Amino acid sequence: MKILITGGTAFVSKYTAEYFVTNGYDVTVLNRGSKEQIEGVRLIQADRLSLGDALSGSHFDAVLDITAYTEEHIRALLSSGVSFDDYILISSSAVYPETNPQPFSEEQVCGYNHIWGNYGINKLKAEQYLTARVPHSYILRPPYFYGKYENLYREPFVFDCAVHDRPFCLPQDGRMKLQFFHVKDLCWLIEILVRQHPDHHILNVGNKETVTIKEWVELCYRAADKTPRFISVDKSIPQRDYFCFYDYEYVLDVSKQNEILKPTVTLSEGLKEEFEWYRANPDSVQNRKPYLSYIDQYIK
Repeated sequence: MKILITGGTAFVSKYTAEYFVTNGYDVTVLNRGSKEQIEGVRLIQADRLSLGDALSGSHFDAVLDITAYTEEHIRALLSSGVSFDDYILISSSAVYPETNPQPFSEEQVCGYNHIWGNYGINKLKAEQYLTARVPHSYILRPPYFYGKYENLYREPFVFDCAVHDRPFCLPQDGRMKLQFFHVKDLCWLIEILVRQHPDHHILNVGNKETVTIKEWVELCYRAADKTPRFISVDKSIPQRDYFCFYDYEYVLDVSKQNEILKPTVTLSEGLKEEFEWYRANPDSVQNRKPYLSYIDQYIK
């Protein structure tokens, strides 16, 4: 099976490229060629907004569009002269307004979310353009991804605290819920979509189970064989100055996903895998937020 993956050099797209190469697929990646490529892929080196004839006349069994953030991104690819059987867009749960009743379901009205701002609206416009042009496409709406090749300072931030035996600054009582989805589960689900073609074409994806912030931190520390000591931080201190998630709790209804994908990777298993990768590749997380320096200066 011939697959085109947009991106292929960072976190989700990198993991996806590696997964499908390892499992015997013929994988082509589309990116600017500025970073190291996964071994075994074929590179089409181009900016997706300036494709020229880079894709003209090419055919793929599936396009896995992981780096589309705007309608323009979709339009450029569909106008490139490429043909395909399946098109899978990785969208976002940010398309649901925060005022919607929870858990968010695929049938709900989508619109502006004040937490995510234009990011969510742009993802929604990308979805709408794609479904208008390719009605049989699949759209996946994840919560927070995690796993090997993580490039955001989320789990790695907690791992750093654990490895250095730091107490963890917990927003208030730590009861805010989080929902995750391992990148391996994403790949498993994509395989199901391109081979079985289920009826539902818009799917919330994610673990059925949610965890509180406190539970998540405990699992991150456990992955490093440590046990956290907590410092409760008052709401008067802005959460994003010392913690890696917004003060925003939401839950996705993933019952349609679970009709075709079960079970998913357990959070404890996935975090252990991510910790082992991060321990061997500590410089891979480039976008490090200054949480630790803020904590040391203003909280501890």
